Amino acid sequence: MAGLELEGSNPDVSVLYGINGLAKAAPTWLDRVMEFVGEYGTMFGLVLVGLWCWWSMRKRGSAEDSVATVAALVWAPLAAALAVVINIPIRGFVERPRPFNDHEGLEVLIHGKTDYSFVSDHSTLAMALAVGIFVANRKFGFVALGLALFAGVSRVYMGVHYPTDVIGGFALGTAVALLLAPLAMALLTPLMAAVSRSDRVSWIVRSKKADAAYAEERGDTRGIPEPRPGSGRGHPGERDLAA
Repeated sequence: MAGLELEGSNPDVSVLYGINGLAKAAPTWLDRVMEFVGEYGTMFGLVLVGLWCWWSMRKRGSAEDSVATVAALVWAPLAAALAVVINIPIRGFVERPRPFNDHEGLEVLIHGKTDYSFVSDHSTLAMALAVGIFVANRKFGFVALGLALFAGVSRVYMGVHYPTDVIGGFALGTAVALLLAPLAMALLTPLMAAVSRSDRVSWIVRSKKADAAYAEERGDTRGIPEPRPGSGRGHPGERDLAA
């Protein structure tokens, strides 16, 4: 079913030539940079944003917020992987050839692509990761969404995807990450809460310094021995002042 590759004044093809035309006009060094960034750099950047979000959020806020944030960050790569798996039968059903197979004059920066074009795996992965990060934290999520949009545009710039391949990838990644998020969070949040209570791996969810600072702010005396009744150290009613 290769009916998506239309000819003539089709806007999909027109936008393809318009964006890819920038690669023709650009100096060689810029094309090499775009080749690396479009193929690897944006994905690496999204991973860094996710790690930055995790490192930042585990050091501040309440323990409950940290658990929810880490659960959402764990869901992000799972959603991306699931979206790519869902894309396998979609690509096999549509069977849309790469644009450089049907259209002449394109500046192709990445050679050796022999699989089908719709839906773009890179765009699907990038948007699923970005939406997952957005679920965890909006500030970091907006940065991730910007990277995902750039990842999609770069695929058209390099001549390996039509714009609708990218749009389809964005839609698929967003749908998987958002629609399955409630179920994923229902499963992952208790798991991350259990991790946070473990003495050995609690650092994954919450830093010890953050726990100590939050406990001090709330007046929590966890870890400080309380006086025994009748020991003469304070009145009996003073035992629960920190509760």
